[in-house]
Amino acid sequence: MHHRHTLAAVTAGILLTAGIGATIPAGAANTSAPNRSAPTTPLVVNARWAGHASYDRLVIDVRGATPPVTVHRVAALHQDGSGRPVPLAGRRFLEIRLSPAAAHDEAGRSVYQGPRLVKLALPALKGVALTGDFEGVVTLGAAFDTEPVYRTFRLHSPERFVIDVAHPASCRR
Repeated sequence: MHHRHTLAAVTAGILLTAGIGATIPAGAANTSAPNRSAPTTPLVVNARWAGHASYDRLVIDVRGATPPVTVHRVAALHQDGSGRPVPLAGRRFLEIRLSPAAAHDEAGRSVYQGPRLVKLALPALKGVALTGDFEGVVTLGAAFDTEPVYRTFRLHSPERFVIDVAHPASCRR
């Protein structure tokens, strides 16, 4: 009787394994050749900004699909990993986290061409810093003198994440 249960378990295991193998697409088995057309992990390649009449805009450029992004108010900005304070002037800060994402390629070379730390003199936006690129999370920080009132959205072709921060409109002559 024990022999019959063992034989049934082995047969079920073989059939289960064969069934799983049959569901894997033919092209998925060859993972040795990298796909050069699109990165598997979205790559954060730049951060740029501009001042407009009633808002300042921060744009984060991404190669690949824009990953999920969270934007949080934080009391201070810190470097991921070390925890060191980020030396940006300002009293209010936003932390922008893209995940899954990287600012480096598979060989570990940086693909990020934007600023690591820049102080700005825009009406609302006072500074931007790359604060982390670790374990599939890219983090940037933005500094302000006053509590930022902002909206976020995505733009496509090319892929990018946008934060517009309102400020009082001023006449420019």
